[in-house]
Amino acid sequence: MAGTLKIALIGFGEAGAAFAEGWNALNVVPSVFDVKTRSDATRVAMLERYRTHSVTGCDTLEEAVGAADVIFSFVTADQAHDAAKSVLGHCNPGAMFFDCNSCAPDTKRASAQLIEADGGRYVDVAVMAPVFPNLHRTKVHICGPHAEQAEQAMQALDMNVTVMDGDTGRASATKMVRSIMMKGLEATMMECVLAGRRAGVDDLVLDSLDKTYPGFNFREKAAYMLERVMVHGIRRAAELREVALTVEHLGLDNGMSRSTVDWQQKIGELKLDPNYELAADDYGARADIILDALDQPDSK
Repeated sequence: MAGTLKIALIGFGEAGAAFAEGWNALNVVPSVFDVKTRSDATRVAMLERYRTHSVTGCDTLEEAVGAADVIFSFVTADQAHDAAKSVLGHCNPGAMFFDCNSCAPDTKRASAQLIEADGGRYVDVAVMAPVFPNLHRTKVHICGPHAEQAEQAMQALDMNVTVMDGDTGRASATKMVRSIMMKGLEATMMECVLAGRRAGVDDLVLDSLDKTYPGFNFREKAAYMLERVMVHGIRRAAELREVALTVEHLGLDNGMSRSTVDWQQKIGELKLDPNYELAADDYGARADIILDALDQPDSK
């Protein structure tokens, strides 16, 4: 069945490229559209990215989704609803729209209304882990009225899918609430390590934390989390705005999520090179890169 499904991807960042890489072994060749092909500054790099991952790159959204049975949306959280709107009038009747973006449940329900009114089948998809190293086998949760058919399509694509009971929004609620902890932990680690580094006590602090939480390996976790925020901070900030919206709609104080947005956005905007040649536990070198950048006048 995998070979007969016509797949389209909207957005070809880390997640979209990872899934496409995994599907190469199944001889699944998605049609892909990314808005970066519209910019002279990024078009050449994106076309090369298409070639590297053996996908069919398209110059227009209509070309990518027009014949698709299944459409995967892998854009940033702040563009997710616009991506859903962009396919209206361009899809086959009954095409499944897999919204894999990290959005608040209300955002996904609004997108679902548009897709369903246009004759499509909307599926709330929550990507529940980093896409590396598992690629298309990364765990996803799905829910909504078309979850059973979606599960069949995903299984045909060798995906690791779990169907959740409930209507559209339940899968995304799981992802959003989880992100309070996962992305918030990154921000907390950032503030802790940078403050400790500047005070000259970072090694003592991390040693103490390792004794309190044995097996966590705070040095490696710190190095990894700093790298994640340096590279993906802006995208994470967009997701955390949706997290904050989720918490607000639940009638709770979202101050923690809003503060996480600030850290992720600020570090992401610095556009720093995390230096992948560093040792896995060399958090200090990355912390120094960030602190040096924060000390520059134009970062204030």
